[in-house]
Amino acid sequence: MATIESIQNAYIDYVLTEGEQPKSVYIFAKQNEMSEAEFYQFYGSFEAVEQGIWAGFATKTLAEIRAQEVWEGYTSREKALSFFYGFFELLKSSRSFAVYSIKKQPKGFTTPKVFSPLKDIFEGFADEILKEGIESTELSDRKYFSKKYKDALWVQFVFILNFWINDNSAGFEKTDEAIEKGINVTFDLFQRSPIDNLFEYGKFLVQNGGIKDKMGF
Repeated sequence: MATIESIQNAYIDYVLTEGEQPKSVYIFAKQNEMSEAEFYQFYGSFEAVEQGIWAGFATKTLAEIRAQEVWEGYTSREKALSFFYGFFELLKSSRSFAVYSIKKQPKGFTTPKVFSPLKDIFEGFADEILKEGIESTELSDRKYFSKKYKDALWVQFVFILNFWINDNSAGFEKTDEAIEKGINVTFDLFQRSPIDNLFEYGKFLVQNGGIKDKMGF
């Protein structure tokens, strides 16, 4: 009997063996001893299968890192690092599929449809840890800009994903280095800085502009 896992595994095996998607659901189902109806109980297309595989990587990563005893004590930065390290460690076992899937995506500035469910899961996680960071004052709550923090994290994720695809270092140690440097730089930008003090001082002067006249300057 077909399951989500069996369909995903059969699909991965097919595309890595043939270098392309199956010609039809009928052929794929017949080769894997299932009916078309069974396939469509779980997925509406092969694109949906790939979406499910990528989303599954994120879901499994989150389950594993949240199960760690130290998780609740982590800062937002540490939680982000934990997700990135965990995701790419998990992806190592499916590198051939990841390379195949990514390299066939159209080039452009928009997120490929195959990553849409993955992005939704990632942004939900990002919203969660960024909100925690702002509430704990680990991160700066900047008007207008705070809502863009998750976008910056997604851009960082996509960059590292592409970096990993082209990483030929032993054990992908260069990717680990890229994660550490990238996340730390990003979170440094999220934290309070002298620029925040400058903005607040400027706001104060605007709101209290009459002080200048009263002091005779």
